[in-house]
Amino acid sequence: MAVVAANGFAGAARKLGISPPAVTRAIAELENQLGVRLLIRTTRVVRVTEAGARYVEDCRRILLTLAEADEAIGGMHGHPKGKLILTAPVLFGSRFVTAIVSEYLQRYQDVSVSCMFLDRLVNLMDEGVDIAVRIGELPDSSMQAIQVGKIRRLICASPTYLERHGVPTSPDDLSGHSIISASGASTSLEWRLREAGKMRVVKLNARMATTTNDSAIVAAAAGLGLTRLMSYQAVDQLRSGLLKAVLVEFEPEALPLNLLHREGRMASPKARAFLDLAIERLRNDPALS
Repeated sequence: MAVVAANGFAGAARKLGISPPAVTRAIAELENQLGVRLLIRTTRVVRVTEAGARYVEDCRRILLTLAEADEAIGGMHGHPKGKLILTAPVLFGSRFVTAIVSEYLQRYQDVSVSCMFLDRLVNLMDEGVDIAVRIGELPDSSMQAIQVGKIRRLICASPTYLERHGVPTSPDDLSGHSIISASGASTSLEWRLREAGKMRVVKLNARMATTTNDSAIVAAAAGLGLTRLMSYQAVDQLRSGLLKAVLVEFEPEALPLNLLHREGRMASPKARAFLDLAIERLRNDPALS
């Protein structure tokens, strides 16, 4: 790692406080042990091979894990400090996580938080994320998951729209309604519903297609038609009566809501403190039960 960072053996030797021949011998022994060339040396530059680039990234991750282990074991009963990085879906982050982060920062003055609110899956290891909010079944992985709630998948419309066009009573009724899609720019969509104990795919054409859930909620509340949302996304509109859920008996099973963090390492005080607070707040939120 020192050779790659310094772009040469002499610079690495100065950084490590050893002689350049000692660095050369160490690299040669490492390459001999691995049976692969890591560096290509010329009279003027040192270049990293493809295998060397992969190996140095693995070494960085190993040393980072060691540093985190030192921090965790040395601060088991220490005060949270440092920078915490977390990720969550955009609307969930703004409606639930932001309040928890604010409370966390008010409690602990020596921490800072970087919030990555994104509607994509973030790789915790590759992007250096400490904690993630995930909705849905989790694949087997090296991550530790803590379930904190459940999320329903609802079909909603405004009371005004339902008065004008009628309340659908079965999946077959959907084809006769105006549909708002929040799944992308395409007007073709499929909704999976449970009927007679089996999953059924209902193919529909949207009158309005949008790429954001917020705009779909606004359109549905304005009476344009039916839209499908995660229950947490429209919790305020459902509570206030701006939207009403329909076809509830045909909903698929609720999705688990999990807090995900890296397994196999002892959580640092900053991560452990946030997890404890987030678990308590999310599990006690009726919108997520």
